[in-house]
Amino acid sequence: MTLSKIAVVLLMVAAQLQAEDPIAQYRAAAVERWEDDIQELEQLDQAETDPEHAILFIGSSSIRLWEEMAEDMAPWPTIRRGYGGAKLSDLAVYVERLIEPHQFDALVIFVANDISGKESDKTPEEVLRLYQYVIKTVRQSRADTPVFFIGITPSSSRFAVWDQIKQANALIARYCSSEPRLHYIDTADHYLTEAGKPKDALFREDQLHLNRDGYRLWAKIIKAELANVIPRE
Repeated sequence: MTLSKIAVVLLMVAAQLQAEDPIAQYRAAAVERWEDDIQELEQLDQAETDPEHAILFIGSSSIRLWEEMAEDMAPWPTIRRGYGGAKLSDLAVYVERLIEPHQFDALVIFVANDISGKESDKTPEEVLRLYQYVIKTVRQSRADTPVFFIGITPSSSRFAVWDQIKQANALIARYCSSEPRLHYIDTADHYLTEAGKPKDALFREDQLHLNRDGYRLWAKIIKAELANVIPRE
């Protein structure tokens, strides 16, 4: 067999594997990086009792670091399951394990690390495909549960790639508008000055993660969107 024919066969095998497991290329790296963190969250699932009619928050470090979530989101009861620098490429691997132990009235997702200014950044289109895979997985067990995606926040530390992030946000927003029970929470304008620059006063010193004022504003925006879909008595 010639080298060209071998290359064709290898491409066909890769295509078949991709069809059988669309996230195969991300799985090994996700397990190596995050398996211990996910197991810690599963131990937390065993130790804690979820509140009734909870809103489940999953995603990256902005969820993990939101220690005052219960206070800020009141009267909405919450479950917080964020981990490290999560990307959609590893959330796609772990989303089933993150949601299955819980009963919840809505799922809120925030993941902001797939486009960060690195050579390994994904394209906006790839970010969309991964989010669609996450939703497909969620729908296998939660067909009717409202799912909210919080738009990736503009921050000074990643403002050099804000145009690409905006494209990813726009693609996800369009996807959410075309599917029932999917919702996009637009936050960008709240975190930008009139000159179109990030409001650094809403962020920690790293100019990436929200500070207390930033979280309080986030909560206000999120609760308003939740109330439009799941009215509280």
